[in-house]
Amino acid sequence: MVKRILVVDDSAFMRKIISEQINQIDGFEVVATAMNGEAAIQKMDQFNPDVITLDVEMPRMCGLETVKRIREKSQVPVFMLSSLKGQDTTIQALESGATDFIEKPRNIRERPGEFQNELACRINAVFQEPLKNYTHNKKLMKINNLNDKEIKAIVIGASTGGPRALLEIICQLPTHLAVPVFIAQHMPEGFTTSFAKRLDQCASVPVKEAKHEEIIKPGTVYLAPGNYHMEIVGHEINLTQTAKINGVRPAVDTLFQTAACAYGKHLLAVILTGMGKDGTVGMTHVKERKGHTLAQDEASCVVYGMPGNAVKAEVVDAIANLGEIASILNEVSKVKK
Repeated sequence: MVKRILVVDDSAFMRKIISEQINQIDGFEVVATAMNGEAAIQKMDQFNPDVITLDVEMPRMCGLETVKRIREKSQVPVFMLSSLKGQDTTIQALESGATDFIEKPRNIRERPGEFQNELACRINAVFQEPLKNYTHNKKLMKINNLNDKEIKAIVIGASTGGPRALLEIICQLPTHLAVPVFIAQHMPEGFTTSFAKRLDQCASVPVKEAKHEEIIKPGTVYLAPGNYHMEIVGHEINLTQTAKINGVRPAVDTLFQTAACAYGKHLLAVILTGMGKDGTVGMTHVKERKGHTLAQDEASCVVYGMPGNAVKAEVVDAIANLGEIASILNEVSKVKK
């Protein structure tokens, strides 16, 4: 089935180029374009697109305000096309309901294949068929059992849909957080700085972008910087730019594997919404070292790829929605009286 796309950008040149690139992708068709947010709302009503690509920085109605207006009317997937200048606005747009963002190439004509592949993968992931043959709607373990475990660290992995999910979870962590929390969110270099600041603003505990050879402190949330793998080595954080894993850097697998070695049975690993299979190998290592694993349920995921793959690999102890995950982390991570 052809996916009908509305392209929104204030530049006539960019609208033309982006439309040309999208129309070359098999199964994609640009049905309309708009030069600003107000026109986008009108075109959305007129053409009923399956997907909207939206420039972050536009006159009259910026991308952020446009996302908010769209979400008042529809749940159509919205993909932000963002430049490095629009980092903060992009993070706010994701928080306000944008599905995902794609970093706008500096010269879209130089490497059109990369842009087309990324756009196709991200959009197709949102439309993937639900899983039907796995016990993904069942609690695989009594969730309350986690409260009886001595958890000394929490690791979280996420991709598409992760920023909104992480905001909901991290903002509910207890003020008296007894353990460190480490996050690997698939996000380009530079954007993680803005995202860490946004998480820090809403959380009751410190949230920061991790630094190389930083000493780990309980009660702190560490976000892996874009373009760096984050490893847990003893009591320190190690950042590397070794080869991408599963096509990404930071990789959830790297974080989970090294944390499993560091914390063993005292580790809780959480896999959230995202496309692909990153995190499954890492969760396998967590289970091998007697740690505990938790996955977001399909119903609350934007994309069930990462949690779904971990469930299929049978390395998940429990499945929960975002509200339940927030409650679980709150309980297992607070200072015990």
